[in-house]
Amino acid sequence: MNNVFVYCEIEEGQIADVSLELLTKGRSLADDLKCNLEAVVIGADLKGIEKQIIPFGVDTLWIADDKSLYPYTTLPHTSIIVKLFEEEKPQIALMGATSIGRDLGPRVSSALHSGLTADCTSLIIGDHEDKKNKKEYKDLLYQIRPAFGGNIVATIINPDCRPQMATVREGVMKKEIRSEAYKGKVKNIEVEKYVKPEDFIVKVIERHMEASKVNIKNAGIVVAGGYGVGSKENFDKLYELADVIGAEVGASRAAVDAGYASHERQIGQTGVTVRPKLYIACGISGQIQHTAGMEESSMVIAINTDKNAPINNFADYIITGDIADVIPKMIKHYKLNTK
Repeated sequence: MNNVFVYCEIEEGQIADVSLELLTKGRSLADDLKCNLEAVVIGADLKGIEKQIIPFGVDTLWIADDKSLYPYTTLPHTSIIVKLFEEEKPQIALMGATSIGRDLGPRVSSALHSGLTADCTSLIIGDHEDKKNKKEYKDLLYQIRPAFGGNIVATIINPDCRPQMATVREGVMKKEIRSEAYKGKVKNIEVEKYVKPEDFIVKVIERHMEASKVNIKNAGIVVAGGYGVGSKENFDKLYELADVIGAEVGASRAAVDAGYASHERQIGQTGVTVRPKLYIACGISGQIQHTAGMEESSMVIAINTDKNAPINNFADYIITGDIADVIPKMIKHYKLNTK
């Protein structure tokens, strides 16, 4: 009761990275609140799954293991989570901002009348004073996310309803094991007591899954282009540079909208979050929607014709010039110096 809960997604026996990232953040929040971290995983053939979860600092793992629960369908997962939360009364509940989390989260929050903040970029514990009603709230979850098209960063709180629910995109939080020897307990959920026959009205007949061919999130070097690149022909020069230096190519939302790159390469609030050792930003202005996805890069090189572009505030090195001139020179000199 009054603990932090994380819903863990599972696919082909592996816990999703976003869930492991949320376990890391959940452990940190639980430490701040001096409470326990609990996790719930729902699926089939889950024997030994605790070995993937408990090392992240989980004190209690709830397992609902039944062949009818995999692959994911909305109604049975919703019934289990809602009833479990009604019984255990967590103060915070976290889910990944995935296709599953975006389906499950709103249903759970609606059933519990708790509200939910989607696509958070930061979660911290803090206090709040309601001056109008002369109330003080301690240890609330600050749910922080860009709003109004990324023009402001909003801090959202839920003073009165529980649990405080939030979803977070993959890659936003860091993934870190607390201890391989961490001691947590496992509790098995009696599935038949949590679901109704009508929860299984939808049957998954067939699934088609295709792995992404682009791996920006784990790339050590990222060359990213924005609308300022100017054309698809100029954007193709970024692929040439990436090929030479062993990098992946990313893009801002504006570049994707302009047709310069595919959506799977989009970096930022509505794309992926990256933490490369080197990030080369080409023709990117540096709006918060984009910088939210790359601000933790170890080193940033900004190439832009605008010397006052906001991206320069994040850059370790700034090159003021035209992409069409700068990129070929970078390729030429890299080749000369790596023979």
